Amino acid sequence: MSKKLFVLSGPSGAGIADIAAAAFAAREDLTAVVPVTARKMKEGEKDGVGFFFYDLDGWNALKESGDLLECTEFAGNDYGSSRRLVREKLAAGRNVLLTLEVERAAQLKGNMPEAVCIYVEPSPAVLEARYRASARHPLEVEVRLREAARQRALAGFCDARINSDDEAGALRGLLALIDRETA
Repeated sequence: MSKKLFVLSGPSGAGIADIAAAAFAAREDLTAVVPVTARKMKEGEKDGVGFFFYDLDGWNALKESGDLLECTEFAGNDYGSSRRLVREKLAAGRNVLLTLEVERAAQLKGNMPEAVCIYVEPSPAVLEARYRASARHPLEVEVRLREAARQRALAGFCDARINSDDEAGALRGLLALIDRETA
């Protein structure tokens, strides 16, 4: 039975975090990998819990060595996924599941083509209803729908798509995909 890296991606409102949490609960062989960052540790944080923290020299060394499967800058701080940490989990007999924004998932797929990337999205009507239910302003719905369409257009690299109108159905689809890919 081969172990693999699975990556969930999709627009906000797709339910990715909930689907991933349910998948972790359903499969003992499925694990996450703690991301890496070059931001400063906040009070109460511990290295290796939530993030592995690096100073800028350490971060640059990760980049130069090719260890970063993907990385991004957000609010002046760098974040990414370590190839070494993923490979350690796979070598230990665990499947790995990451949740990433579509651009980061594309970057990872380019650096690790054997990763199985899955685009998760509800139908347009359900996504719009979710946005309307949480919107503070009508314009917010339009902006979020445009962003979801942009992400959908970028997701051509994904190996599979899962509809998340129903979280339980999406979870069943993900678990079946993991079973097929690791058989």
